[in-house]
Amino acid sequence: MFSAKLPVQVTFASDICGYKAMQRNIARAITSIIGLLFLAGCNQSAPPLGPVGEASEAKPGQSLGIESVPNLRDLGGYTTSDATTVVGGLVYRANQLSGVSLADMEKLTALNLENAYDLRTAEESEKRPDELPPGVNYVWLDVLADSPQAGPAQLEKVMQDPKAANEALGGGKVEEAFRQSYREFVSLPSAQREFGKLFLGLGDEEQLPAVFHCTTGKDRTGWAAAALLTLLGVPEDVVMEDYLRSNEYILPAYRKVIDGFVAAGGEPQIPRAILGVKEEYLAAAFDEMETRYGTIDNYFSEGLGISAAQQIALQDLYLSQQ
Repeated sequence: MFSAKLPVQVTFASDICGYKAMQRNIARAITSIIGLLFLAGCNQSAPPLGPVGEASEAKPGQSLGIESVPNLRDLGGYTTSDATTVVGGLVYRANQLSGVSLADMEKLTALNLENAYDLRTAEESEKRPDELPPGVNYVWLDVLADSPQAGPAQLEKVMQDPKAANEALGGGKVEEAFRQSYREFVSLPSAQREFGKLFLGLGDEEQLPAVFHCTTGKDRTGWAAAALLTLLGVPEDVVMEDYLRSNEYILPAYRKVIDGFVAAGGEPQIPRAILGVKEEYLAAAFDEMETRYGTIDNYFSEGLGISAAQQIALQDLYLSQQ
């Protein structure tokens, strides 16, 4: 039996209405277990991130080295296809901003944030409320509000029984659930509404610098970062590279959780597929975006309600000539 105890119980998908409904429920349940495993692993020691004192000192996509928020990264510094540079120090992506140490709170304060955008569900936000420097405005944007609720079985119990987890989540079921979830980042009305609000906020110079985050800073945050960088003209391979770097900063924190699960007979890919990111996940979101809207510009205008003029304003704000 897998011995790492999770702090609360959550539910796992069990839906008789069909395979697609079951996939949606699994995806919703996985959102919950990510939060639980984050709580279980957040106090474990991870390899040092390397000291990065100021955002301007970090290489593009690199963690700022704030131990309490390991996936906190500046979106600036990348070079676009037309040789402009994404301005640094304006917008950051992060994992959840809770459990922040006093020393790390000083580092967060030094970023001079105006807004913190929380992309988590109400349940996630209530369990681990944001801890922010004084004066930072908190904005809650539940992008998964319209996602179906998970079914009645207990996901905690499944994950603590590796054999049950292998049957319920193995054989590519986890990956398929994530691909479905990433498509929902594009298709859900709540995702369109809340991501639209996020990008409109990020386009207001008076509301910057800002940070947006979810629980681990890899999925909802990963799509938001990828969409913005793509709109700004950062090449596709670089956008994917930035997305995949979450593995460097999140997976080490769960080494004991993953090793314990595997030692008890669990398939290694299950916790890694849940806690990490894969190219196929982000590719699913882009495929959904292209199928529905054709281009990133159309996605922003038709899907998110951000006009061509507002998109140009975003690009003018975040891009500078080299």
